[in-house]
Amino acid sequence: MLFTFYLLILNAIRKKEISKKTIWFLIISITILLTFSYNAFSYDLFNYIFDAKIVTYYNQNPYLHKALDFPGDPMLSFMHWTHRFFPYGPTWLGLTAPLSFIGMQFFLPTFFLFKILISMSFLGTVFFIGKILQKVYPDNEVFSVAFFALNPLIIIESLVSSHNDIVMMFIVVWALHLLMNKKYVRSTILFILSIGVKFATAFVLPIYILILYLQRRRKDLNWQLLFTAMAVIMIIPVVLASYRTNFQPWYLLNILPFAALASRNYYVFIPSVTISFFATFEYLPFLYLGNWDNPVPAILFWMTASSIVLSLFLTMAWSIKKMIR
Repeated sequence: MLFTFYLLILNAIRKKEISKKTIWFLIISITILLTFSYNAFSYDLFNYIFDAKIVTYYNQNPYLHKALDFPGDPMLSFMHWTHRFFPYGPTWLGLTAPLSFIGMQFFLPTFFLFKILISMSFLGTVFFIGKILQKVYPDNEVFSVAFFALNPLIIIESLVSSHNDIVMMFIVVWALHLLMNKKYVRSTILFILSIGVKFATAFVLPIYILILYLQRRRKDLNWQLLFTAMAVIMIIPVVLASYRTNFQPWYLLNILPFAALASRNYYVFIPSVTISFFATFEYLPFLYLGNWDNPVPAILFWMTASSIVLSLFLTMAWSIKKMIR
């Protein structure tokens, strides 16, 4: 149902039946509403809160101490992955430790401060996607903004589950916007900070350097090709993370902001929507069985593989249709 409305909205934008103002009203309304939602599909937000608590309450280093080192803490009763050390970069710790301090160790204020950080990062990502498209493909701005911000998968994984990938992507999209406007120092600082959230954006460093080099040489840039290349290269950290454990729907947050910038082309649009659709349903086995044990990993693998095969088939079919025309 959500994807049906999503596709109807995108089609209406393509026909110029919905204004930019209306789309932004929808985005802001959804963001405000879901900022106060419970992170029903993921425990990661609780881990984020506790990681910062290790600094602000226990005065310890989360890179050296894990949640299990504090067995008396009541938060451990509703956390997962309590055996791991802090897996993120210093930027993320720098952003979240102050929130933990402001929350004064009260759960609800701290919870909503973290949710607000994620929601603001979501809105910031959407805003800079729009600003970038205004500069290079203004006719596609509203479509690309809606393509990203109204994608049900993006909404669930950013605003409901509150994964910190969206913070990383907000910073790197902001850095890209500054780079395109030749504000190189600020852009470079932000790019480094984005890597310091969760490391994955380090994979787009070669393209970042290429853009910097071509702009300094006053060369014409094929932005569509560069945006597509960024989306494709971000598949690498997704594959690596999936190989280490298994594919998780929120990994697509690493790809879809760049895909949104290139969404004017069918070979980006079709796979993005198809795989997002299947990824949204990857919670069904867990909701049905109540755990992630076998056979859930096998089911998820075949769901992911099916989405990739189907997206390739649909893209090829659309390409053939265009050729016949």
